[in-house]
Amino acid sequence: MNNITSASGELVSGRVPEQLVTSAAEAVRDILQEAEAPNTTRSYASALRYWAGWFVGRYGRPIALPVPPAAVVQFIVDHMGRSGDAGLRWDLPADLDRALVQAGLKKKPGRLALSSVVHRVAVLSAAHKQARQENPCEDRAVRTLLSKGRRASHKRGERASKKTALLAADLRAMVATCDASLIGKRDRALLYFAFASGGRRRSEVADAKISSLKRIEEDGFTYRLDKGKTLQAGPAAGSSTDKPILGDAAAALQDWLSTAGVTDGAIFRRVWPNKIGGALSGKAVAVIVKKRAKLAGVEGDFGGHSLRSGFVTEGAHRGIALPALMAMTGHRSVASVVGYFQAGTAALNPAARLLDE
Repeated sequence: MNNITSASGELVSGRVPEQLVTSAAEAVRDILQEAEAPNTTRSYASALRYWAGWFVGRYGRPIALPVPPAAVVQFIVDHMGRSGDAGLRWDLPADLDRALVQAGLKKKPGRLALSSVVHRVAVLSAAHKQARQENPCEDRAVRTLLSKGRRASHKRGERASKKTALLAADLRAMVATCDASLIGKRDRALLYFAFASGGRRRSEVADAKISSLKRIEEDGFTYRLDKGKTLQAGPAAGSSTDKPILGDAAAALQDWLSTAGVTDGAIFRRVWPNKIGGALSGKAVAVIVKKRAKLAGVEGDFGGHSLRSGFVTEGAHRGIALPALMAMTGHRSVASVVGYFQAGTAALNPAARLLDE
């Protein structure tokens, strides 16, 4: 593990702290035990490791709860870009920036995206709440700074990047690239399953199990979604955990299961020549989406989440009622669902043609 140097240039430690002090470590364990979704667990752990590395580099001592509000303010101005005479600037010392990158705590030098700053402050806030410590992230100076930072970012025209929504036509073009091989059958079934069952997240596709699948008629299944990001507090009111898979999606799923001989465990598996392996990872699901989009010549920045945003966007274009869409996706917040109705397809919004006769 690489060294971290303090802002004053003094070598602080022979290694980046792998653990926080006792109170912080206990808070981390509480958070990780509560966070059922694997992606949430990794996200919280990564954010807290970054806080530990940044703090020791900035102040020359290990982080401890409660963190002073002034330190949170310093974290924000270190990482959030702001306009100046010479363009955007931020206060993170260059030597500390390099050390954080070399230690694997930061991907590249420079400021962080606004969403990353907000997320890391939110994680630190959660750690204080779990440890029942006075929360510096609720300090007026911190909240005001974040609020002003959001406004400034918006005025500069900065927008959070989102994966391109995969509409039904794009999905069918991608499915058309899937041949009769085992990999082709798997990818066809996976794409249809993820979209038709309500725009499942890549982690939910990777976690899909045969035990949760039930045939309901000649050409259909229901899939019981037992865990996922929106299920950590139970299903949303009016939302069922049973997601229908019908028509072409059901046929593709049955074809994959029969050909691969999958009768228990994970539905979607790794495939080698003449051999079926273990469950796919969430990352592998995203790779399949990207690969099939490229083969189909569909243009956009695609990933696993493209199927989820595509399901909502397609449903909105077809005039499907929002409660029906939310029952399939499992969303609790209307604002979250509306956020998927992407600006890139705004011209297809039926509300844009209210003056047409």
